[in-house]
Amino acid sequence: MIDTHELKKRDLYLKKLIAFQDTEPVKVVTGIRRCGKSSLLKLMALHLKETGITDDQILEMNFESYNFKNMTSDSFYEYVKQHIKSTKRMYLFFDEVQRVPNWEEAINSFRVDFNCDIYVTGSNAYMLSSEYATYLSGRCVEIKLLPLSFSEFLTFHDFEIRETKSALGGTRKQAYDKTGERYELREVFDAYMRFGGMPGIADVGLNQEKALVLLEGIYSTVIMRDILERENRRGGKRITDPVLLKKIVMFLADNIGSSISVSSIGNTLVNEGLLEDGKRKGTPSAHTVAAYVNALLEAYFFYDIKRFDIKGKEFLRTHGKYYIVDIGLRNYLLGFRDRDSGHAIENVVYFELLRRGYDVSIGKVDNSEVDFIATKADDKLYVQVTESITSEDVRKQELAPLKKISDNYEKIVLSLNTGMDSSYDGIKSINLIDWLI
Repeated sequence: MIDTHELKKRDLYLKKLIAFQDTEPVKVVTGIRRCGKSSLLKLMALHLKETGITDDQILEMNFESYNFKNMTSDSFYEYVKQHIKSTKRMYLFFDEVQRVPNWEEAINSFRVDFNCDIYVTGSNAYMLSSEYATYLSGRCVEIKLLPLSFSEFLTFHDFEIRETKSALGGTRKQAYDKTGERYELREVFDAYMRFGGMPGIADVGLNQEKALVLLEGIYSTVIMRDILERENRRGGKRITDPVLLKKIVMFLADNIGSSISVSSIGNTLVNEGLLEDGKRKGTPSAHTVAAYVNALLEAYFFYDIKRFDIKGKEFLRTHGKYYIVDIGLRNYLLGFRDRDSGHAIENVVYFELLRRGYDVSIGKVDNSEVDFIATKADDKLYVQVTESITSEDVRKQELAPLKKISDNYEKIVLSLNTGMDSSYDGIKSINLIDWLI
């Protein structure tokens, strides 16, 4: 039975699933733990029922449940086979399927043996890596789920945006909560920057203590289950040190949006005394650090972004940057602070561009940098992000790299304080909050 009372809409992702409904590929929903993958499958099942699919055509299994704890691919296959209605088309939903050893063999057999449409979720990119791909190569489509965008955050926390007349004769947007209390959008945005976009926070409310407990739970599950435990299951020997893993997490969280190389991480940890040389027989090798960083990328905890040389039209092998999947998790790790809010809003913009379907890289023009080049099939957008563009110096600094780009694609500067001008030499100045909603 589907519990619908608390299912909030995630239309952006549901539409993608619906678009692939009844097509051959296995639909794979990926993303960090607790970002709403199970709810998305429930929303999809609900959609099917609303369009006339009957309950007995839908089979749901959540492998986090004790019921399916020790399933093998054989017992998984048998269980599904027993529940199939051979005269009807079946819709199969498997949550956290990577917990079943050799699950891909079973999934492939369902595809071949039954008249069915398959949806699975997983909290680790490893499940889509080489071994898996050989089984289902070209036969799966990945839908990447992220924590809530700012506009989803408003919906989940029951804020409604209304436009009111402003003293200057224009309109201004304000947020109203369900009791009718009115807030400036900036206040609600500050709450988003503090609590982040994990959907579970909507259940506990914007309460710092409860939110931190929730975020701690997500953090430890990702680290313990998706990284350390999975490494054991894989028989891996590379990621065995939870202390080193946490140090690397802290380092990356502290340095979002900064240029980093894997070797610089190990060196910095030793120089800051975070790793004692003696006990660890020297700096952890770049190889070891790379394995840990890679595990964090696979668990969707951090995302990496490459540099692109705009004039030379090629990706560069030099230092990339890392962004954390949720700004709330970063606050849980580092404490609440204002000192690098510039990088924090850059982090938010990066994920918003991903949500909007862009491929994102950092742009290099001569010796300066464009925060993001966002590309789609036939569209390109150059984006600079800064807290405020009202000071002359900042304006020069942010606009200079954009002015060096000679193509005709759109160039924008996003800031929380845009001043009076809406563009500079054809470069648009847009309020970040307006852009997000």
